[in-house]
Amino acid sequence: MSGGGSGPYGTYSEYAAVVVGAGPAGITCVGNLLERKVEPILWVDDAFNGGRVNRKYREVPSNTKAALFIDFATAVAPFRKIVSGTPSRSRWDEPSASDGVAVSGKPDKLQNLRELDQTKGCELSYAADMIVMLTEGLKRTPGIITQQGKVGEAILDEGTSKWTVRLDNQNQSETDISSVQTKRFILCTGSSPTDAALPGHVSGLPSLDLDDALSPTLMSQKLLSLGPTTISVVGASHSAILVLRNLYNLASASKPDLKIRWLTRHDLRYAEYMDGWILRDNTGLKGEVAVWAKENLEPEVFEQSPVSKYIDAISYEKGAEQDVFEQHLPGSDFVVQAIGYTRDPVPGMKTSSGKKITPYYDHEKGSFNYVRESDCGSIGDLAKLPGVYGAGIAWPERVKDPQGNVEYAVGFFKFMKYVKKVSPEWN
Repeated sequence: MSGGGSGPYGTYSEYAAVVVGAGPAGITCVGNLLERKVEPILWVDDAFNGGRVNRKYREVPSNTKAALFIDFATAVAPFRKIVSGTPSRSRWDEPSASDGVAVSGKPDKLQNLRELDQTKGCELSYAADMIVMLTEGLKRTPGIITQQGKVGEAILDEGTSKWTVRLDNQNQSETDISSVQTKRFILCTGSSPTDAALPGHVSGLPSLDLDDALSPTLMSQKLLSLGPTTISVVGASHSAILVLRNLYNLASASKPDLKIRWLTRHDLRYAEYMDGWILRDNTGLKGEVAVWAKENLEPEVFEQSPVSKYIDAISYEKGAEQDVFEQHLPGSDFVVQAIGYTRDPVPGMKTSSGKKITPYYDHEKGSFNYVRESDCGSIGDLAKLPGVYGAGIAWPERVKDPQGNVEYAVGFFKFMKYVKKVSPEWN
């Protein structure tokens, strides 16, 4: 090891765990590791600023009730200690009445969230501020060493099941950590909006980043100074409907020369509250977005809705994308694709003998497998990849509802429940 990162108790050559990523999943994993007394932890991130939800989605309305954000922030003892604001006794101790937790009648660091209607969603700025607050608290917690930068690669010693993790640091100072060893390598690397290539002669149309389109402020800044503008929106997801609403609000309030083409290949799908469970919990429209869609976009109300003055709805069948896109996208000044998210790149992995490792995620156990290759090059069976785990939007839990429908569970508290379930294996 050369040099060190930042933390209350210096640095180490070997860590109990290396956690990559400091968004909601990253702090979930760090909090659960601390609760299970796994330390020291090397925590690596580009910025430690709350992840994409804080950088990009502060204006987005949540489809999660405010109460679940509080449940997330109080789900493990290290979080509760940070929320209480008093580092008394030991980080393993539960906050007491003298620690200033909410139950004592004194305010805590979740006061802004607690003042909201707990049965409704809220702007993600509240959740983002919570993530930043917990991040800052964890950075000050004994046993946590932070390093700003990226993990360049991880090398597995198949004999000892230890990983040598090499870092690409931003500052390249003498105190930066360049290489450490660990038996636990935890990926919370996140995902970004999918940007698929458009077909045929529309491939050169300018794209409008989904992250930008989800921000009314950025949309106003980008579009108000332009002349007559046509934007095509592809998709019918929660994000797509948010973009349509943002663009409609802009058009009706201050940019009447904005025209929107909405291309979708399926009807709108809503979350349905059943007896003790939710149908389409992770894929259906919820909250104020669902209400807006029902009031304005459903076929039986669309023509009478004021949105039809600005939005042209175009439906098509799966497989007909090229024909439909080549017919309807020409003339668009921008195209927004709200068609899902793609995992961000993960650090390269290989064995100490130089063989490349391709990790395959197990969405039920939270761990990874790989194809073990013999020294002579023959391909063996799929084996567990020692010590590597994942969580978050890139590595969510696969869940099945009572009707047998399979989804992937994405959301702050869903990440927490999943990691609580699988992290005992991390010990």
